[in-house]
Amino acid sequence: MLIAISVLTALVLFLGAGLLWAGKRLTPDETSLTEQINDLLPQTQCAQCGYPGCRPYAQAIAEGEADINQCPPGGEEGVRVLAALLGVEAKPLDASHGEHKPPIVALIDEDRCIGCTLCIQACPVDAIIGAPRLMHTVIESECTGCELCLPPCPVDCIDLVERPQAYVPPRPEPIPIRVRAA
Repeated sequence: MLIAISVLTALVLFLGAGLLWAGKRLTPDETSLTEQINDLLPQTQCAQCGYPGCRPYAQAIAEGEADINQCPPGGEEGVRVLAALLGVEAKPLDASHGEHKPPIVALIDEDRCIGCTLCIQACPVDAIIGAPRLMHTVIESECTGCELCLPPCPVDCIDLVERPQAYVPPRPEPIPIRVRAA
């Protein structure tokens, strides 16, 4: 019994040390060009740029694989700020990726919703909640307006409405570290 407890304790300590090392090693470099570009993108995760989300698009820009004008949600202003960061000339938004629209948010019509959960699976930011065969709803403060929930809905119960202001991605607040006085 004592051997089992000792082995389990050693295993937990080893895994804890491994997780601590990985957490420090895999933390993104906030000063990297990719992170700076990502911070300027609208974080809609809509994939209109041709990449599965804002971070992969930012990485492609930083590596020279993508152009700065592929983000319709960012619009012409987004292209301008990216150009300023990268020290290149701004160019018009590439219309092949879509057009810039005013900020929108998805709303689900409760009377038409059949609870199929297809919209939940399609939402890249988990802004839709519900359960199978029950009504779903959108957490408006979390919805980026990406429109990815529209195509899978079999009963067309999702409407897009204008948002009073653009989506602002939540930013974690730093946790203050208290140091004990000696």
